[in-house]
Amino acid sequence: MVANRILSALIILLIVMPIIILGGFVFQLAVYVISLVALKELLDIKESKKQIPLFVKFISYVMMSLYIFAFEYYSLIMSFDLRLFSGLFIVYLFPVIIYNDAKKYSINDAFFFIGSVFFLAYAFSLLIFIRFLAIDYLIFLLIITVIGDTYAYLTGMLVGKTKMLENISPKKTLEGAFGGFVMAVFVSCVFYLQVINANVDLQALIIITSFLAILSQFGDLIFSAIKRHFGFKDFSSLIPGHGGILDRLDSILFVLIGFVFFLTYL
Repeated sequence: MVANRILSALIILLIVMPIIILGGFVFQLAVYVISLVALKELLDIKESKKQIPLFVKFISYVMMSLYIFAFEYYSLIMSFDLRLFSGLFIVYLFPVIIYNDAKKYSINDAFFFIGSVFFLAYAFSLLIFIRFLAIDYLIFLLIITVIGDTYAYLTGMLVGKTKMLENISPKKTLEGAFGGFVMAVFVSCVFYLQVINANVDLQALIIITSFLAILSQFGDLIFSAIKRHFGFKDFSSLIPGHGGILDRLDSILFVLIGFVFFLTYL
């Protein structure tokens, strides 16, 4: 299990790093493909409880595509076409009346898809935006999540005893969470000071990085709660030892959303 996890991580690193370095349309296209896979995982886990109408599946992929390619990424202010917001509500709420059968498609289903598609599209768009803004910022955020996840896993495996939230994530411990948090803050702050800006306010950097490190673990737990709700251990078996795309990117998606609050401070 550990060997598979390490090998998969190395393979992912070898594939992902050149794409991150290249940036531009190559990176945007790669993120787009990943976003569709992530959406499929969420649709599949939803369909384990209730069959999704074919039209709703189709429109989900269409809306994700429109959202990813509708953003402008070249300034600190992300412009967005409000028509996509309107379209999102119309295309998911209208079928409630058309089907007129809660067993096939209910108002709860509609809001599940509205929330899911918007969250994924927005978070993945931020991933593209941060890369267009500066590769160093993206690496900084990836360090927070990767180091935090790695050391939480190692610390929990070695000294973890106190269970944190067994109903959501049975293997996570308070010791593991603390070890991941400390290392995420330390390594990412060192990277920021050495690579991005050595003159930054150190206290502000530590506070911001601490918030993002906590948010990283929060994102992991939120997606774990989704899996537990539907009775799954992983979103898929796409990545040996890790699970699916959402099992790997759950933390970074929340960190990206949190980082937008601090763009003008760092």
